[in-house]
Amino acid sequence: MGALVLACGKDAGHAQSPALADRDEVELHRVPARPGKDDVDHLVKGLDGRRLVVVGDDADLAAVTLRLLRKELLKDVTVGFVPTAADSTVASLWDLPLDAGRAVDIALTSDPDPVPLIRDDSGGVLVGRGVIGPVRGMAYCDETVVLRGQASRITVSPDPDRAGLLVQVTKRALMVKHTTAAQGRACQIGCVPAIVRLDGVPHPRPVTKWTWYRNSDDLRLARGLL
Repeated sequence: MGALVLACGKDAGHAQSPALADRDEVELHRVPARPGKDDVDHLVKGLDGRRLVVVGDDADLAAVTLRLLRKELLKDVTVGFVPTAADSTVASLWDLPLDAGRAVDIALTSDPDPVPLIRDDSGGVLVGRGVIGPVRGMAYCDETVVLRGQASRITVSPDPDRAGLLVQVTKRALMVKHTTAAQGRACQIGCVPAIVRLDGVPHPRPVTKWTWYRNSDDLRLARGLL
């Protein structure tokens, strides 16, 4: 059936390698880093049953996934991911290789595996890691209080056990780091103004409340039986 490949930003240069660009079934497009509506929507409208492959970092994958969500295509599209960053949380969570050749093979040929997609109450999506902190306030994972007071950070990611999301609260005292974890479908935070980072990208302004929650439709990630 073939694939539509979006090579995002300047770090996706290896998308021109024979591992990807020379395949007959591939339609390759270069788009900006963290592509938006005008970059993506007209391309995904013509998928016609093909899979969509994103070459870029976690933030690029999140940006493209958001467009699929907005166009109500999540149920229908298999998404392959070729990570360009060695510290990709998505690759670590879902056992995707960082080697370009192997990553391309998996993105183009592996069966889709539905994995949790996380949304937030500002209209964004999270595919890898969200971090808020330093933070002082209250935080819940579903009905469980995971923070009352101060923490160095709260980290949220899709749950590898498929429960929804994984919440980790990290505190430091007397040079000792202590982390607690919880699993659930949602994480709600109320705090004094704090900074949120979404897949490595800072939110444009400090927040006093924030919610992450599992989307009703999963991301159909090409990863096969790894």
